[in-house]
Amino acid sequence: MMRITDTVKQLIIINIIFFIGTYIIGTPIAYKYLALHYPQNPDFKFWQIITHMFMHGGIPHILFNMLGLWMFGSPLEHFWGTKKFLFFYFSCGLGAAALHLAVSYFSFEHTLNMLVENGFNKQDVLNTLNRGMFDQRWLEYISESQLSPYFAPMLGASGAIYGIIVAFAFMFPNAELMLIFLPIPIKAKYFVPGLVAIDLILGVQGQSIFGSRFDDGIAHFAHLGGALIGFLMMWYWNKNKFNHNRWN
Repeated sequence: MMRITDTVKQLIIINIIFFIGTYIIGTPIAYKYLALHYPQNPDFKFWQIITHMFMHGGIPHILFNMLGLWMFGSPLEHFWGTKKFLFFYFSCGLGAAALHLAVSYFSFEHTLNMLVENGFNKQDVLNTLNRGMFDQRWLEYISESQLSPYFAPMLGASGAIYGIIVAFAFMFPNAELMLIFLPIPIKAKYFVPGLVAIDLILGVQGQSIFGSRFDDGIAHFAHLGGALIGFLMMWYWNKNKFNHNRWN
């Protein structure tokens, strides 16, 4: 396994600092200001587009993301250099946020329209939500989980990591990878599309691979957004021979 590269090491350190800092200042405060909120939520701040990439919801979350960053990011930085790697990493993270917010918007607007069609005033609904409140009468027409796009902030480096994994599959298609709970070696060119396909299915169905809840707490479309931007960038760079140019 390739040793960890300097930029990847620094990104991991920053993520760990954010993770420890979250517990020092308190999870509610950290999530309020640094996780990515729905734009109509009063807790939304413009800097959350970046800071959410360094926030994580628990030890397993940050452990798997940082492991992925180390395993797949180090080979990419080795071949690309620092500037190109960072550009790619943050582009995928921003793509993840963009798709997540877009899907959240359409989902939440659909929920609002359902309430409006059943006699509720749209602005009154928004004002109630902005006060952190919930009208029990809404449950006749919607479920509480349908309001999760508004209330549940998004956090984690997973979107950027998915872009990194896609790029790894482009550059090392025959490298063999394995899932922890399925220790069978699979070539990257098959493993990564399969991983993305699973996220697409779970995102559309709104359920977890370990259960059947409507909302599993995983931002599947953020994963897909990062993977999509990673794919488009790699396709463009390969088409234009961009990989032959060092940025540093």
